[in-house]
Amino acid sequence: MNRITVFCGSSFGTDNEFELKAIELGKKLAHQNIELVYGGANVGLMGAVANGSLKNSGRVIGVLPRFLKSKEIAHNELTELILVNSMHERKTKMNELCDGVIALPGGFGTIEELFEMLTWGQLGLHKKPIGILNINGFYDNLIAFLDDMVTKGLLKEINRKMVLISDNIDELIIKMKAYQAPTIGKWITKETS
Repeated sequence: MNRITVFCGSSFGTDNEFELKAIELGKKLAHQNIELVYGGANVGLMGAVANGSLKNSGRVIGVLPRFLKSKEIAHNELTELILVNSMHERKTKMNELCDGVIALPGGFGTIEELFEMLTWGQLGLHKKPIGILNINGFYDNLIAFLDDMVTKGLLKEINRKMVLISDNIDELIIKMKAYQAPTIGKWITKETS
């Protein structure tokens, strides 16, 4: 993997471990010569992951909608900052640039970005690994919800397994490097449920 997109909050959250792990992720990506692609801001966990990479000689590409440039405070020390016109363009560009995705803690935007990438993968529009760095159990309820989707016949187990999960950065990157995308359709009929 040459580039990983990281989705995460533009806030820090209430758990100090979120920021520490974001910095550590940026550092580990830099040490493995994996370029970071992220939302382009210098605030919250977004700024932390970017700074973690930049301070360790990593390459960082930010993708920021023009209307957020002043609100999210564009990071001015990036390797490259790409300005786009919309949130949809941002996700499309981040997908085009990366070989995989990691979600850190975040809010609505992070969850929306994560699920759009999962949906595109489920539909076969890409075959990229999608990981969740589950810092201090932040995503435990979401993981239980995904498992419930399988139990209730709305998500195939093979598609549920598309979500790679770990609370350890090294382990998550190993899982991502070994990932094989599903080769069957996502649709569940009464006959297959």
